Amino acid sequence: MLVYRRLLSYVAPHWKVLPIALVAMVVAAGSNGVVPYLMSEVVEVLESEGRGAGSLLVPLLLFVTFMVRATVDFIAVYGLGWLGRSVVRDLRAQIFERYTELPISYFEHHSSGALVSKLTYNTEQVAEAISNAVVVAIRDSLTVVVLIGAMIWFSPLLTAMVAVAAPVVAGLVAVMSRAFRRYGLRIQTSMGDATRVTEEALSGARIVKVFEGQKHQQQRFSEINEHNRRQFMKLVATRAGGDALSQYTLTIAVSAMIALAFSETLLQGLDAPVFIGFLVALGMMLTPMKRLVNINAVLQRGIAAGITLFETLDEPGEPDTGTRRLERARGDVEFRGACFTYDEAKGRVLHDVSLRVPAGSTVAIVGRSGSGKSTLVGLLPRFYDVEAGDVRLDGVDIREYRLRDLRRQLSLVSQDVLLFDDTIANNIALGALGNAPREAVEAAAEAAFVTEFAAGLPEGLDTPVGQRGMLLSGGQRQRVAIARAVLKNAPVLILDEATSALDTESERIVQRALESLMTGCTTLVIAHRLSTVENADSIVVLQEGEAVEQGTHAGLLDRGGIYSSLYRMQFAD
Repeated sequence: MLVYRRLLSYVAPHWKVLPIALVAMVVAAGSNGVVPYLMSEVVEVLESEGRGAGSLLVPLLLFVTFMVRATVDFIAVYGLGWLGRSVVRDLRAQIFERYTELPISYFEHHSSGALVSKLTYNTEQVAEAISNAVVVAIRDSLTVVVLIGAMIWFSPLLTAMVAVAAPVVAGLVAVMSRAFRRYGLRIQTSMGDATRVTEEALSGARIVKVFEGQKHQQQRFSEINEHNRRQFMKLVATRAGGDALSQYTLTIAVSAMIALAFSETLLQGLDAPVFIGFLVALGMMLTPMKRLVNINAVLQRGIAAGITLFETLDEPGEPDTGTRRLERARGDVEFRGACFTYDEAKGRVLHDVSLRVPAGSTVAIVGRSGSGKSTLVGLLPRFYDVEAGDVRLDGVDIREYRLRDLRRQLSLVSQDVLLFDDTIANNIALGALGNAPREAVEAAAEAAFVTEFAAGLPEGLDTPVGQRGMLLSGGQRQRVAIARAVLKNAPVLILDEATSALDTESERIVQRALESLMTGCTTLVIAHRLSTVENADSIVVLQEGEAVEQGTHAGLLDRGGIYSSLYRMQFAD
């Protein structure tokens, strides 16, 4: 109930629709109580003689009653439907906002498919629990209460006989509630798995086709799909079984009641209009009771979905305890005894790394794959925080700066360039750069040689790049990323394998753009191609998370150590 109460707290901003919906449901429930009385009047009219003139009043009242009930039902369903969608909109906005605020480590431990499924499928379960389930729960509960009142008014003895079944039905509902929530959580997990596998297969379509992985991917999805079906069928079986048992219990009670009604010795003085009115009230009560039992499945799925959503909302965001403001840094960067671990079981990735990058200089970080190069530069924008030691910018521990101010001092160009499904110009003027003048965007495009290929496109810089920039070549995407960094004009630049995936001609163009970008910046370069870092002011060699060598290109070659060995291997031919 704590989860559902928290879900209902999202209703508060939209409370104005609640009184209207509640009044509509009360009227709908009240109208149901009129029907048994009118039906008893029908029987009485049919039994009496000489009352044909007044018989038109009953059908007229029935007509008005059903018209009123239909109208208020529409108001209640539409009102709470609007409320449910508003709550889901707010929840989705909060979940998405939380996704953008969570640390990088969170996304390294959770698949994007599962996160997307939370945002889509799980929130839909919440919508159904808040809108449809609430309509049924309130309207049908009120209807049951009104009809029980009508049954007592007709015959307290018959009502007491039917009430014997109530504890049995309540017990069934309690047992079913636990099963519904359990299966609801399993279904949501399987939906996340299905989304994950689908996303992997679609994003890796080229690899799947070249390596003939279609059957394997189909098999993976088929297994998850079948697991999802089995969990749904368990949910359906539980709901259907509970429904059947409830009906068996009520049928026994009703059959016993009718048998007693036929016994003149037990129920003397029970005339036909009263008995028919009681039966109509009882019959009308069975349908809302069935809906109340079944809606429990929807409520439990909504609660299960709420649990997963609130787990995400309660995840701590990136630590941002710094209070120091920073307009523009000089660009002096220093790592002092930096240590970092991803997983305690696998040991440290960085061991006591110390490195200074004077403002305006270029330092290259090289080493074999897995030596900790990307992790080291990832400490500077605080994608990760050091476990020991510290990282300094202009002599100040970066944790003292406000996170926003710190990241404004940095630009990043990586090997895996991410462009959004927008125009070239909007991908250059991204995020906080969105207010940049058009002239500045065009100047950045010119400096990064984007204009060179954009001029041949149908709409120039306003040409859409497609999802993840797939309508552009790798070299073109890289130049757009460089133009973005040029426009930001940050004092510190991180180049993470910025040219390693390019052909020779594209690399030459991109390298020219990078040289223009690096002018006046403090630059940290990660590179596998050692030919691209020969002119760096200093080169640092990492091996198994330790800085084992540092110096100029010529000095490291003369030393004949690890750098010299790596260089000879690359240029052995």
